[in-house]
Amino acid sequence: MRVLLIGANGYIGRFVADRLLADPAVQLTALGRGDDADVRFDLATGSPGALTRFLDAVHPGVVINCAGAIRGGARELTRHNTVAVATVCEALRRSGCGARLVQIGCSAEYGPSQPGSSTAEDAVPRPGGPYGVSKLAATELVLGSGLDAVVLRVFSPAGPGTPAGSPLGRLAEAMRRAMQSGDGELKLGGLGAQRDFVDVRDVARAVHAASLSAAQGVINIGSGRAVRLRDAAAVLARVAGYGGALHELDAPPGPLRGTIGHPRPDSDHAAPVAYPYPDGCGSWQQADVRTARDRLGWRPRINLEESLADIWMEAACRI
Repeated sequence: MRVLLIGANGYIGRFVADRLLADPAVQLTALGRGDDADVRFDLATGSPGALTRFLDAVHPGVVINCAGAIRGGARELTRHNTVAVATVCEALRRSGCGARLVQIGCSAEYGPSQPGSSTAEDAVPRPGGPYGVSKLAATELVLGSGLDAVVLRVFSPAGPGTPAGSPLGRLAEAMRRAMQSGDGELKLGGLGAQRDFVDVRDVARAVHAASLSAAQGVINIGSGRAVRLRDAAAVLARVAGYGGALHELDAPPGPLRGTIGHPRPDSDHAAPVAYPYPDGCGSWQQADVRTARDRLGWRPRINLEESLADIWMEAACRI
């Protein structure tokens, strides 16, 4: 099976590439903006015609799109998350390869959920920020394309390679600094949010399964269990051997600046985020993962403690 992987150097894409390379039945070609891609192509600026010519030459049976942006303004997010997917869809429609498309979506497309509830694929999406809006627009393009396509809505990925700017990455970095300086207290903010964490290696397994299946539409990929960031911090402290006290700072009434869940601004003059929760998902998200079980035969295997141990191992190497 010939597979074209877009975004192989990204957080999820790297693990998808490893998973596919371990399958002797897969012939993998990586397309991306970096020098180490098999083929250099920028979806945000490249034309559908150029991509069509490449598809006709390679003739993949599956195209997996892991590319996208998680930071930036609305214009940049739209270019990398929406316009890029429009290019992929149009190129596949023009091509004679007939490839199946596996698109990586995200839980930010749903927006806030009712605390205690599990979000199923038929929930009405109400993204609470420009990132979720740009990803939802991409999903709608895929679903309306007429292609053989599936969108995997990934909840909060965790595990090795977790970006330093993510909530768990920032938590690990804060703990590393506290241990390095011998601080007996660690004061953290923004720990009240509850998120559904799923290990990135389990996500890669889901992508592999989706590429082999006939499933279409939207499929949630998560653990099926919301975890409070405060509880994740306690597990990380145990894994790291941090014996100090964890104190949660009271959340300010406005945007959460300087908290674990808030991305670092690009400059001191960056405009404040207009949402109480930076990912636009409110205080609670939990996936209903029955569709992934029933249609992909997929279940998460790696628990959060193992994911956090791998995050800590990478952070500890910086001590």
